[in-house]
Amino acid sequence: MPVKILLVDDDKLVLNSTRRYLQDHGFQVVHTDNGAEAVILAGESRPDLIITDAEMKGLDGFALCKVIKETPEFAKTPVIIISGRKITEEDMLTGYTKGADDYILKPFSFPVLLAKLKAVMKRYEAFEEQTGKISKLGMVIDPSGRTVTINNDVIKLTRKEFDLLTVLITEEGRLLSIPYLLETVWGYDPASYNDPHTVGVHISSLRKKLGAPLADHIVSVTGHGYKFE
Repeated sequence: MPVKILLVDDDKLVLNSTRRYLQDHGFQVVHTDNGAEAVILAGESRPDLIITDAEMKGLDGFALCKVIKETPEFAKTPVIIISGRKITEEDMLTGYTKGADDYILKPFSFPVLLAKLKAVMKRYEAFEEQTGKISKLGMVIDPSGRTVTINNDVIKLTRKEFDLLTVLITEEGRLLSIPYLLETVWGYDPASYNDPHTVGVHISSLRKKLGAPLADHIVSVTGHGYKFE
């Protein structure tokens, strides 16, 4: 069956041109120009991936992403945010904090969008293949359910925080460089994007959510990267 995409953008020109491009490349596309209707369509159509504009009246792309990621039946659905105005690093980090799997700036080329969505889907498939639970220091990571519990208490992590923790745990003791983490967790090409701030913000948030003493096991090696000891 073709991959089903929910496309959300209040710019009709962008919405229609993107829809046609995706359909021409074999995707099934459900579309709307507002975030509130997108939530309803997500429940009705069960998309494999959601692409949403950041700035929309009413429920914007950030809020839509947050709703999707916090709703158990949608939580495993990848979300890509696109924006022509919310283009600063802080805007992008806000998107990732809300659970976005990628953040693309307008204007973008359709081949780049296609490559990005394929990369996101591939990363999801790779993480979904990890079915065995991981137990470490009183923490249990369930890749299939995408949950983390500490002493039986569920810890709410964003998609990126969960993937980051999983990579650190499965590569325990290994120093993971910033380029490696950006490529593995975010899907970025290290040759074109190598900003340590993106990883640093997520590491900081992850440490706060894990709390002591688990947070102390995520070790920073200045100028190089991070490792779980």
